[in-house]
Amino acid sequence: MYGAASARLLADRGRKVLVLEKRDHIAGNAYTEDIDGICVHRYGPHVFHTDSESVWNFVNRFARFNGFVNQPLANYKGELYSLPFNMNTFREMWGVDEPGQAEKIIQEQIHAAGYGNTEPANLEEQAISQVGTDIYEKLIRGYTEKQWGRPCRELPASIIRRIPVRYEFNNNYYDDRYQGIPVNGYTAMVAAMLEGIDVVTGVDYLEGDNREYWGRQADRIIFSGQIDAYYDYRYGPLEYRSLKFESETVDLGSHADETGTPGKYYQKRAVINYTDIRVPWTRIIEHRHFAEDTEMSAKEDRSLSCRTIITREFPFTWKQGDEAFYPVNDEKNQRLYEQYLRLADEEKRVIFGGRLGNYKYYDMDDVILAAMEDTAKLL
Repeated sequence: MYGAASARLLADRGRKVLVLEKRDHIAGNAYTEDIDGICVHRYGPHVFHTDSESVWNFVNRFARFNGFVNQPLANYKGELYSLPFNMNTFREMWGVDEPGQAEKIIQEQIHAAGYGNTEPANLEEQAISQVGTDIYEKLIRGYTEKQWGRPCRELPASIIRRIPVRYEFNNNYYDDRYQGIPVNGYTAMVAAMLEGIDVVTGVDYLEGDNREYWGRQADRIIFSGQIDAYYDYRYGPLEYRSLKFESETVDLGSHADETGTPGKYYQKRAVINYTDIRVPWTRIIEHRHFAEDTEMSAKEDRSLSCRTIITREFPFTWKQGDEAFYPVNDEKNQRLYEQYLRLADEEKRVIFGGRLGNYKYYDMDDVILAAMEDTAKLL
């Protein structure tokens, strides 16, 4: 998304732009494809959300959004809990209906664990100091250790701060003003964003003589791949997590939901996290939910009432040659990234951006905002 947004912003100001894409398709990890009339998020769920009016106005130039609100659930040994952590979660966990009751339970658990008065040293301490031990053990620990491939005590506290906690009945995962998914999918949105711009897919800029050849074609280069790969891993590779996706088409006529009732969907929500460490996947995505209340949803109801597509997501440790999905931003990797950043600061022609170029866990709106700021420096 960083590369596509940068290309559009520069082209709008009269710059001639060429986009090189390593994969055989545009739209990066937000890529969507139509499979039997269902818009499938190939690389995991992407719900656009932002508080920035300028970013929202920018993406709405290229797509109409459906207003989808992300309200995931957590499945722990067959028990379902609302996410993010809010009064619905606390009622499901402890049977309480008042914020004061939930706060009392959480504070008692924090006190019993000995946390709350000191700065958390790791993710486990951070999580327990926010929501106590019950929620940590059932809804955070197993999921997080599968996602990151290491014990919570070895993960930085900063990771868990992305998860909101609310003492109100509100299952909307994001607080942002603007939310939704492009009605025709992200691929169509990015295609509109790149209209009139030269795009070459299936080209790895870092492979063979490509860097020398394509580097001669431009005065400036915006690079959104791995910054450590750009420098041939001079100081060693940074750590990333990668993902494997396994999709299947499910016959709803022979499938019952969690309550045992056959229905319109495989599961109650678009995203259900599996928080038991013994379940090998972290979540199951059901793509039909993303098209709720849109023309595509009506089309699916007519033509695909008995079928749905689900995807199971499996994190694993990245190695060279794998797709890098998100950085491991612990202290060791941050120090290594700063070594590469010093090299990048010396570059005269190259700008690094996006999750991999900046080694930072960006949301899509932050990526676009960064593209706006970075391209403004070139104009």
